[in-house]
Amino acid sequence: MAAKPVFRSKPNAVQALFGRRRAVIGVIHSRPLPGSPDYDGEDMEDIIGFALAEAERYRAGGVDGLIVENHGDIPFAKPERLGPETAACMAVMTRAVRQSSGLPVGVNVLANGAISALAVAKAAGAAFVRVNQWANAYVANEGIIEGPAGEAARYRAWLRARNVRIFADVHVKHGAHAIVADRAIDEMARDAEFFDADVAIATGQRTGDAATMDELRHIAQGTSLPVVVGSGVNPDNVGDIFSVADGVIVASWLKVDGVWWNQVDPDRLSVFMQAVERARG
Repeated sequence: MAAKPVFRSKPNAVQALFGRRRAVIGVIHSRPLPGSPDYDGEDMEDIIGFALAEAERYRAGGVDGLIVENHGDIPFAKPERLGPETAACMAVMTRAVRQSSGLPVGVNVLANGAISALAVAKAAGAAFVRVNQWANAYVANEGIIEGPAGEAARYRAWLRARNVRIFADVHVKHGAHAIVADRAIDEMARDAEFFDADVAIATGQRTGDAATMDELRHIAQGTSLPVVVGSGVNPDNVGDIFSVADGVIVASWLKVDGVWWNQVDPDRLSVFMQAVERARG
C-alpha cells in the first residue's frame, strides 16, 4: 500500500515525464568543464561533442531519458563556490543534448548545486533536476551540506519554472548521516515529500554501489512519491528493483569496462535493456 501523502498530491512524475513506469534514465558524465581542476583548455565544442555522442548511444540503446552531470569536475565544490562558468557550460551542453536526443533531459550540478541546476534547466529546457540533498543535512566529501529546498523552491518559482521537477536523493551516497542519525530512512523520505520534491531517489554508498533492497523498501514505504534507484543498477538486480521502484538512473555499469569515466558501451547497454524488458514483461 502506498504511503499517505504528507503534502498536496501530484501526478506521478516518472509517468508524466517518461510516459511509463519502470523508466530507464542514462547519465552523461561530462568531461571536465572550464573552471574545474582537471580542465586543460579543451574546446567547448569537443566537450559538447562527447556529450552528444553519449546521448546518441543511450538513445539508440532505448533509454527513456537522460541526465547531464558535471562529474568530470572532481573534486566538487560546495554549492556556494560554484562559478557562473559551470552553469553557463552546463546550459549550452544540456540544451544541445536535449535537442539532439529528443528525450526528456535532466540536470545534476555537483555538488548539490540546486540553484545552478535550476538555472541550467530553465535555460536549456530541461525537464527535471537532481538534488542530492534536498532536505535535512549531511556530512559529504565536500563538508557539511545543507538541504536547499526553501531557497531553491523560491528560486524555481521566481524563474517561472515550476514545471521543472525535483528528483531528491534520500540518504544520499558519498557521505555520513550522523547529523540525522536519530531519523529513520522512511522519515527522511517523508521530509523530501513534505518539502515538495517530485521523486525520491535511493542510492548506495558511492557511485556504482547498489542501494539495498531493504533501504529501497523503507524509502518507498515512507513516501507517496515515485521512487527511483540512482546507483548500482545492473542486469542482475534491475528486476528486483523494478518490483519496488518506478525507475532507475544508471551509468557506471553501461560504460566500457564498467568504469564511470569511460564512454557508454553499446553492447553492455543492450544486455542491460534486455534485462529491463524482461522485468517490464
